[in-house]
Amino acid sequence: MKKPKSQKKVVVAMSGGVDSSVAAALLKEQGYEVIGVTMNLYSLPKEVCRFENLKSCCGRQAQEDANRVAVALGISHYVVDFRREFEQTVIEDFSREYRRGRTPNPCIRCNQFIKFDLLLERANKLGADHIATGHYALVEWDPTASRYLLKKGKDKDKDQSYFLYTLTQKQLAQTIFPVGGLTKKDVRTIAAKYTLPVADKEESQEICFVPDKDYAKLLKDRIPEAFRRGPILDLEDRVLGLHDGIIHFTVGQRKGMGIAARHPLYVLAIDADKNAIVVGKNEDLYRSRLEASGVNFISIEKLDEPKPVQAKIRYKHAEARATIFPSGAAGIRVEFEKPQRAVTPGQAVVFYAGDTVVGGGIID
Repeated sequence: MKKPKSQKKVVVAMSGGVDSSVAAALLKEQGYEVIGVTMNLYSLPKEVCRFENLKSCCGRQAQEDANRVAVALGISHYVVDFRREFEQTVIEDFSREYRRGRTPNPCIRCNQFIKFDLLLERANKLGADHIATGHYALVEWDPTASRYLLKKGKDKDKDQSYFLYTLTQKQLAQTIFPVGGLTKKDVRTIAAKYTLPVADKEESQEICFVPDKDYAKLLKDRIPEAFRRGPILDLEDRVLGLHDGIIHFTVGQRKGMGIAARHPLYVLAIDADKNAIVVGKNEDLYRSRLEASGVNFISIEKLDEPKPVQAKIRYKHAEARATIFPSGAAGIRVEFEKPQRAVTPGQAVVFYAGDTVVGGGIID
């Protein structure tokens, strides 16, 4: 049967999880020609891929689950090999950031360079009008500003807009988030309604290329210099002990130092040049300002003057009142109304105005 001219084609990034599976089901129900695509990003060992409790969206099991869903929905399904690009843009950056003593967020890099760059490019070659994912977020067109807006998902506990602040206007124009207006409970109900084979599947929680959460095992051969012993210093530069590698620490961490002290010690900073960990009291962790680079704005074209926002310095961190200021050629300065605990270089800071993402950047 000839396809109706009004029917649009959409490529759905299918991870094998319930969210992206329901996204595909909903789009088909709405009349789209749906093509399921699973991205092969990283080769996990077979014994890991098939482990029944694996909560990662990478590997053979994810591909098989996505294909089972595609068969159930009667849609075409393809696997695309992005392993080389993922290694170059995500894993190498992950290693580089840890070498610098920073704590990166690889999911943001993956969204920026893989899902909404390479996949969108591949979708366009397939003649698709849009790509869709199972993210809990929303895209809206603002006729007043003549801009696409990125907004929080309806389910505030699952909202993933924080991970999507890098999206450009061009990408937002071609992106659909079908489950953004649903709660997780709604998604499970819809999956059961369609009798999808992943209706009860646990959601992905780990970084896909580190399914056992053992960063050190992954990075030991990649950045051996981050495993050298070095000094643990206090704020007066006095040596309190020795650490077994800066790779094992992040700002705000309390455990793992092996130092006896009269009060609890926390990691305040990581000095990669000195191969040192700086520690102090909990109250020393609070900062009233930060600098960020690699900034992308969504609701505004650029920042010309100070702007009040709600700033989020980590995914699970509560939003805090702040003002953002232009700083340098491509950076911003963030000044908080109240000091924030454990501002961590390498993490993203994302700005909101209500439910709308203003933009974000990487904390320096």
